[in-house]
Amino acid sequence: MQTQAQVEPVGLVERVAALLGSEHVITDADDIAFYSTDIYSERERPLAVVRPGSLQDVAALAKLATAEGASLVPRGGGASYTDGYLPTEAHSLLIDTSRMDEILEINQEDMYVTVQTGVPWAKLNEALKPLGLRTPFYGPFSGLHATVGGSISQNSVSWGTGTFGVSAESVLGVEVVLSGGEVLRTGSWGTETSTPFFRHFGPDLTGLFTGDVGALGIKTAVTLRLISRPPEFIGLSFRFPDFDSMRQAMTAVAKLGVNTINFALDPSLQQGQLGKASAADAMTAALAVFKSSRNPLDGLVQVVRMGLAGKRFLSPENYSVHYIVEGVDRASAKASAAALRRAVAPFGAETANTIPNIVQAMPFAPFNNVLGPKGERWVPIHCVLPFSRALPFRRDLEALYERHAERMERHKVTYGAMFMTVSTHAFLYEPVFYWEDERNACSERMVPADYLAQLPVYPPNPEGRALVAEMKAEIIDLMHQHGGAHFQIGKLYPYLVDRNAAAEQLLRDIKQAVDPERRLNPGALGL
Repeated sequence: MQTQAQVEPVGLVERVAALLGSEHVITDADDIAFYSTDIYSERERPLAVVRPGSLQDVAALAKLATAEGASLVPRGGGASYTDGYLPTEAHSLLIDTSRMDEILEINQEDMYVTVQTGVPWAKLNEALKPLGLRTPFYGPFSGLHATVGGSISQNSVSWGTGTFGVSAESVLGVEVVLSGGEVLRTGSWGTETSTPFFRHFGPDLTGLFTGDVGALGIKTAVTLRLISRPPEFIGLSFRFPDFDSMRQAMTAVAKLGVNTINFALDPSLQQGQLGKASAADAMTAALAVFKSSRNPLDGLVQVVRMGLAGKRFLSPENYSVHYIVEGVDRASAKASAAALRRAVAPFGAETANTIPNIVQAMPFAPFNNVLGPKGERWVPIHCVLPFSRALPFRRDLEALYERHAERMERHKVTYGAMFMTVSTHAFLYEPVFYWEDERNACSERMVPADYLAQLPVYPPNPEGRALVAEMKAEIIDLMHQHGGAHFQIGKLYPYLVDRNAAAEQLLRDIKQAVDPERRLNPGALGL
């Protein structure tokens, strides 16, 4: 039987090192283990991790790798849990985009910003803030690590989603390297005489490369739409006695189209992840809220309210929903908040708005939450449902949990859920698992060391790990039965299962056109 060393083309890694510089080619076994492990799992170890710094680097790398028969798998900030950047073949090069972190152009007159794909959302947000500008969607919760390119490839949601939808809806154009090294630009960016100011110039080629997990090309730059940063905001929080009252309220609010940000937590999640905050966390949050307030007096009032509220709003019985509405002035923000309160009133009660105020002040938190509140392993899954199907899915999911209750208790597996509405038309349901188990390479490096040191260390729990994998598969099948869609498809969700035959064939034809040797992230999208 041949070993990997015997089948590897002679000198491939050395040739890549000559191309990029040896300091930008990682072959250390521990480093490779980290880069090729996501929050949840790992697959094959690549030959090397490579770190291009420019479009020219990526184009040359793609040409060389394809000629040598090596697969290319792009990796953003590493905040994935659906195997998106995990190689499926050992004869692969994993592309770490962290060197490609330049903001290339902020065009205030034409209202767009172009960035290299390795730019983290937090960096982009900070660069735009002094200019009074923002992108409509401005990042996921993990924006300290998550990159613009990774989020566009995964169609992520969070900040701005309530009004502006998923990350892809803020994109005007992309610059993409195809498998042979050819460079493609989309929208108005694709014409020699224009700029990347407009997306819908003919068929929407930009859309092909959003949510593709790098299966159709390696994105090197992205242009995003800009808006004026709203000067006013109001945070609102509500509590509900059960899931259905919360669901009805969220549906009613979503249809108004007035909330920029929304997210909801079941009792388990809010008691766990939010209830674990330390005194130091509280002080950091209070300072951030004070600094982000309209003036010192308003900041003082907000901090005092936070102190008086404490954690009383984190009731173990309640579901909670948190909103941020924005406005061009205080009157418009208040009007939106009033409309939102009227929509919620039949279903729940308002409570202290501590959480949305902190979120507004600190949208991108450290990577603490990739472990559970007691140091457990953590993994979410999700689906996007029509409003009308959220409750039937919930009922079937609860029945599934009940079937596994005894095994979950025996193998130290627990669960919770987070929820969100996407624009005016969709309900995001995100089940979350926790289980006692040893940490993986991702959590060991990405969780801040001082926080990690405070957490318990668990022995290996292969039975719990296997149960989580089994239940994940069953829940994903249940999501499919209820017609759920997914972001972050990666290599996990069943994108091609039951797909319209003509649509599937078109996708396969496109893959053949842009990647005839099948070297771009094999396995992504089920291809």
